[in-house]
Amino acid sequence: MLLPRKLLPWPRPRRSRDQTLSLRLFRASYLSDPDDDDDPPFTRIPNNPPRPPAPRPPPPKPKAQTTKIIPDEPARSDLPFDFRYSYSETDPSWRPIGFREPTRFSPFGPGRLDRPWDGVAARVDEEVRAGDARVSTREEVLGETLSEAEVAELVEMYRHSDCSRQINLGKGGVTHNMLDDIHNHWRRAEAVRMKCLGVATLDMDNICFHLEDKTGGKIIYRSINILILYRGRNYDPKQRPVIPLMLWKPLAPIYPRIVQNVAEGLTFEQTKEMRNRGLNSPPLMKLTRNGVYVNVVERLREAFKTLEVVRLDCSYTGTSDCKKIGVKLRVCCLCSYVLL
Repeated sequence: MLLPRKLLPWPRPRRSRDQTLSLRLFRASYLSDPDDDDDPPFTRIPNNPPRPPAPRPPPPKPKAQTTKIIPDEPARSDLPFDFRYSYSETDPSWRPIGFREPTRFSPFGPGRLDRPWDGVAARVDEEVRAGDARVSTREEVLGETLSEAEVAELVEMYRHSDCSRQINLGKGGVTHNMLDDIHNHWRRAEAVRMKCLGVATLDMDNICFHLEDKTGGKIIYRSINILILYRGRNYDPKQRPVIPLMLWKPLAPIYPRIVQNVAEGLTFEQTKEMRNRGLNSPPLMKLTRNGVYVNVVERLREAFKTLEVVRLDCSYTGTSDCKKIGVKLRVCCLCSYVLL
């Protein structure tokens, strides 16, 4: 049996002692420092150049201060009106019959406002409610009346749809947090553009009144659903009023039923016959979701001159919007009944 042959290493020639010593001397002279030699043949270049010093790390950022749930002192505002979620879509004279959440839960947060929350509004003290002083302050902030040229210049600047100073007003109407948004725009601009949509556009006069009354500004332009709110000549952003923000939207309380099965002053048969007559009649208008309802009231008043029952097609609006539309039409058009 033949065994596999192993490969032997190649025999290296043996050097003598003199050759080994001369090789060591040659290596020592070759690797010696060139500065020690009077006439070096060349200068060695290191393979790895020295790295630049590492930059110093930036100083640590200060930690963001966490907001306290309950501040040391509650906010105090000198605004002489009750704080509500919506000013234009609620009637202070109506009292609810129930609440969907406990009244001890204030939407301003626990301990953040010195006014107690009663489930509908944060009532103001009678000492703070000073109407005469507030009117004089508003007149001082507005200053002299704007000339026609100044009004035209402001309108041309803010009336276009590409204006960056715009606030959208929806079905909630003039809300409380919207007041803070308006003052934030007034810090850098003389006026702000308001685009109104939804149920609130049924009564634009009510929107204009609350915007001027709650902010202290003046409306200088009104076209269908577009408003321009002017801040005043003497407005100082550093002296803006304290407006505590609502941290969440409070649940709407329970109010008495508006649409009764039997209308007041009519019998059940008469109410049923009038409702059937309205359902079978052609609709006067077709309302869309989140639309512009500026001309609805005028057309209803014209229709009531010749018709006893008028039908509006609200199939494309939400249930809550339909109820709000019925409430507003009952007040604005002086309707005797609203049959939904």
